Amino acid sequence: MLRIFLTALILVQSSIAFADAEGEIKYRKGVYQVVRGHMAAMGSMMRDGVYTENLAFHANGMKDIATITPTVFPAGSGDGKTNALTAIWEQPGEFKAAMDKFVNAANGIASAVESRDRAKIGGAMKALGGSCKNCHDNFKAD
Repeated sequence: MLRIFLTALILVQSSIAFADAEGEIKYRKGVYQVVRGHMAAMGSMMRDGVYTENLAFHANGMKDIATITPTVFPAGSGDGKTNALTAIWEQPGEFKAAMDKFVNAANGIASAVESRDRAKIGGAMKALGGSCKNCHDNFKAD
């Protein structure tokens, strides 16, 4: 019985770890919809002064979602309907550096919001936007 359970567990984990490219792409797009949502909300808060009481929620949400963004580009997930450039897999060192910059910037916005210093928050938003632009310029077809 234990052997059957372990075999089933391995098969389930294998199917999760080796999902087809289409599934990987759908998931990745969902993750980046969350990134865009947090970014748009924070930008509106900073620019228009609306719902500023929710800034920490979105900053922490960005910090949280950023922790998984580097993992949503497994090998083979560039095949299909995606704007991800092959440079992601052809230049893994450069892509990792870009992802590290994004994760650090997301952590930075959360820390800045916690400080309640508007100048720090503005600088952190600029750094976060720059990290997004860096990936879009080098690893995404628009």
